[in-house]
Amino acid sequence: MSRDRESTWPDGGSGAYVTDSSEQTTGGALGRLAGKAKAAAGSVLGNDELAREGRLQEAQSEAELEAEREREQARRAEAEAGAEARRADVEREREQLRNEVTAEEREAAIERDRDRAEAAAERDAAREQAAAEADRRAGEQAAGAEERQAARLDAQARRAEARADAIDPEEGR
Repeated sequence: MSRDRESTWPDGGSGAYVTDSSEQTTGGALGRLAGKAKAAAGSVLGNDELAREGRLQEAQSEAELEAEREREQARRAEAEAGAEARRADVEREREQLRNEVTAEEREAAIERDRDRAEAAAERDAAREQAAAEADRRAGEQAAGAEERQAARLDAQARRAEARADAIDPEEGR
């Protein structure tokens, strides 16, 4: 037997070998299951190294699963922010179309009664412009808040990946 190999059999006989340099661990749910199996086999066989490796693989797999959940949550938050921005754009367009219709109605009123309609049109236009500006600002603030939330979730996902790499740095290579 070579120095870098250790038998997984209790009697030291031939069989499967675990090497530190050649084994790759599986991530995700399958990796977690494989880690549990290794830890159990190591405990049963009295192989502390195999049990330790199994626990590390299980922990890394759990960290990878958590990181993926956080990335998915960040993607959903980002998609939601985009949808909110699109809704705000649609609402602004509706407001603009409403303003156009109102302007046409005002032109007809101006023809019937020029002095009275001009004064009403100026008041309405100022009020509508202020409302549209307030709607625009509110939409931008809401989109910005959701983008910041998506960035925070992305940062959490990166930290979880870094923790997974710290648990088993060989996995990333």
